[in-house]
Amino acid sequence: MAAKYVSINNQLFLEEDARIGVSDLAMHRGYGIFDYFKVIDKRPIFIEDHFNRFYNSAKEMYLEVMLDRVELRKAIEELIEKNGVPTSGIKLLLTGGYSEDGYKMGKPNLIISQYPLNMQEENHFDMGMKLITYSHQRQLPFIKTIDYLQAVRLHPFMKENNADDVLYHNNGTITECPRANFFIVTGDKIITAANNILKGITRSKVLNFKIDGYTIIEKDFTLDELTNIHEAFITSTTQYAYPVAAIDGKLIGDGKIGPVTRQVREQLFKLIYADT
Repeated sequence: MAAKYVSINNQLFLEEDARIGVSDLAMHRGYGIFDYFKVIDKRPIFIEDHFNRFYNSAKEMYLEVMLDRVELRKAIEELIEKNGVPTSGIKLLLTGGYSEDGYKMGKPNLIISQYPLNMQEENHFDMGMKLITYSHQRQLPFIKTIDYLQAVRLHPFMKENNADDVLYHNNGTITECPRANFFIVTGDKIITAANNILKGITRSKVLNFKIDGYTIIEKDFTLDELTNIHEAFITSTTQYAYPVAAIDGKLIGDGKIGPVTRQVREQLFKLIYADT
């Protein structure tokens, strides 16, 4: 549930009064981009990294952001103050704008929403997640678009297979989850896919970590290589580093969080909460 106020084109509206017209390309063609980051005690986490991705996504999609970085940050701060929610998730959504013919771009609409977070719940987990593999390659994977058509479509497929999420592969080469990057631990390597993925902000932080006895690398790997892994985990803004217990019904290790995943998670917490 969103907070009480929402920002639309740098104006604040009550959530129940916030409106976007039906001619927006986000509705007609699913055209738009977004980004999401956390704010802890009014401190945005990795905000410059998220701004870099947001403005780059806008550029790649030929969408003009009506606010520069300073103005955008001010708009976010005003929304946080207005809602009185110091710890939250912030979603930036930039649409294709109102279109005369439902096909051509118009002037983009910028929507900023705030979602209260319970950090105690977010920092706790009881068991690893279960993934089910599926052959699919996202369009424009390097851009954070609002196109989650396949991921939403596969919800019944996940339910039928008792899975928590999907792990995409492209003709047998592992890529990513719909909302997260994927890592495996095998031998003395911690590996994440190198190509045809959205290179997440949390992923970029993990690539710079030092884990005793292990080298962290970007390298494409296949479904067949999953048979020899000791651990697996996903990374994302919402999940930090979250253990994967099973893939396609096959247990990984003992199905619990492994020592490498635990170390990565602890280092992320130190990085994120260092100044809170």
